[in-house]
Amino acid sequence: MNIGIVCYPTFGGSGVVATELGIALANRGHKVHFITYNQPARLSLINEDIFFHQVFVEEYPLFDYQPYELALSSKMLEVVTEQKLEILHVHYAIPHAYAAFMAQQMLKEKGIDIKIVTTLHGTDITLVGSHPSYKPAVEFSINQSNAVTAVSESLKKETLELFNIKQNIFAIPNFIDFNKYPDRKDPICEDLLLSNHGEKVISHISNFRPVKRISDLIQVFYRIQLKVNSKLLLIGEGPEREHAEYLTKQLGIFHKVHFLGNCQEVNKVLCYSDLFLLPSEKESFGLAALEAMAAKTPVISTNVGGLPEVNIDGETGYTLPLGAVDEMAAKAIDLLNNEVLLAQFKENAKRQANQFSIEKIVPLYEEVYRNVLNE
Repeated sequence: MNIGIVCYPTFGGSGVVATELGIALANRGHKVHFITYNQPARLSLINEDIFFHQVFVEEYPLFDYQPYELALSSKMLEVVTEQKLEILHVHYAIPHAYAAFMAQQMLKEKGIDIKIVTTLHGTDITLVGSHPSYKPAVEFSINQSNAVTAVSESLKKETLELFNIKQNIFAIPNFIDFNKYPDRKDPICEDLLLSNHGEKVISHISNFRPVKRISDLIQVFYRIQLKVNSKLLLIGEGPEREHAEYLTKQLGIFHKVHFLGNCQEVNKVLCYSDLFLLPSEKESFGLAALEAMAAKTPVISTNVGGLPEVNIDGETGYTLPLGAVDEMAAKAIDLLNNEVLLAQFKENAKRQANQFSIEKIVPLYEEVYRNVLNE
């Protein structure tokens, strides 16, 4: 198949999933064309089956905000026409599915029938909760798609509750490529990156937005380090990073917290982690938790959204109510101080993550593609 993928080219979960999906599809013999404003963060290799088409937005003094959707629709039309695409797989209803619909209508004038598959990642749905004025556009974009998927059963349920959806939504979970998580640890990574001196290693990955509850994270770690010799590794960048640094200094633990930024070797960091913390306010799926579990790292998370579908309470870690800082810390301390239980949770985490292997999930997307092409 000849597939166009439209996504945000960032380190966030949707961008990672879209990029990894495209790479996997290319490895399975499909032609994959990424259409976005920058080369996706995890797309390090362009090969004979992977192509990148950059969307340029001209600046006009008339506009306070440049019309990206118009530029994106025009670029989709161009790529579909020139590259003979069969499917546009767009990640996020707004603005991508909305722009894809406009491209689809323009292509019909040329006698070209392009199919649209929309994957919902969560923010496009929860946005309506805080900004009801977006509801008509989001609902329209979903209903005009030829097929719709959601990254968890929780997100599917929430979408159906919020909108009048006229078609099926297929819950296809996020996935993991286990080839990137070998059991053998890299001594270079240990010596140069972690300099481990017997501490337990606790980690967190996010885009440091308020929804990730970084203050809760720091407070949980503060309580842990009082009882367990430990360090905290924070991967990512975002608006809450500056406050996180300030809070660690106020609590006197700045020397125990390592800000690694947008690290390209997440898998290596996770392979050396003993515990992963994810105290988010919302998580449609929890890709970061799955990445940790693939590296045999137990997870302590909130019980929101799709997280309980990934992190099994009492087996692969613990799921606790939002804001339960003391309870999270207590569970973490008990687990880190019990080597037998910790080792068991690590094995459980890897086994649970296997349910989301790339080999199991990518064929589900291929089936969706075949169905829309055969309509």
